[in-house]
Amino acid sequence: MKVIGLTGGISSGKSVVSQFLTELGAVIIDADKVGHEALKRDTDLYREVVAAFGKQVLTPGGDIDRKKLGEIVFGNSESLLRLNQIMHPRMFDMVKAQIDGYRRQRTGVVVLEAPLLLEAGWTSLVDEVWVTVASEVTVLRRLGERSGLSQAESLARIRSQLSLEERVRRADVVINTDCSLGELRARVGGLWEGLQC
Repeated sequence: MKVIGLTGGISSGKSVVSQFLTELGAVIIDADKVGHEALKRDTDLYREVVAAFGKQVLTPGGDIDRKKLGEIVFGNSESLLRLNQIMHPRMFDMVKAQIDGYRRQRTGVVVLEAPLLLEAGWTSLVDEVWVTVASEVTVLRRLGERSGLSQAESLARIRSQLSLEERVRRADVVINTDCSLGELRARVGGLWEGLQC
């Protein structure tokens, strides 16, 4: 089994690449979904996050409001570090268990789509690191269209992440998504053909 770690900055094209890989036959583990699962009400992680950041991060119904939590941690490196220290070890264990399950099923290719793969130190879980990249202009446009964030909010999120240069330095494969969907699909298809499973 081949395990690919797919990462990249916010709005760099990870989800589109992940979708193309799914169409080609890969199984996707989405770290964001694992994070949602980990933060379900009445889990240990839920209680730790509420203890660390207060009831202000809860919706009126008592769930963790990821938007409110994001407003607290993005742009505040200490808060972001605190959240990551709470979340990442538990999420690592959850992801590892999923990968082990797919290995037992003799799955061909598993893609771990994880925005913070490098920052969280999860490279031990994967065989190759694939990084999606796009120009800041493209990322800002995508963020504005997708989330309605202001340019200042978008830049705060971009700046809170690992630098593009550092991601590229640590990548086995770099996928530039500053192109048409057809070109991107062809690039991903070429990479898929080159996988030795």
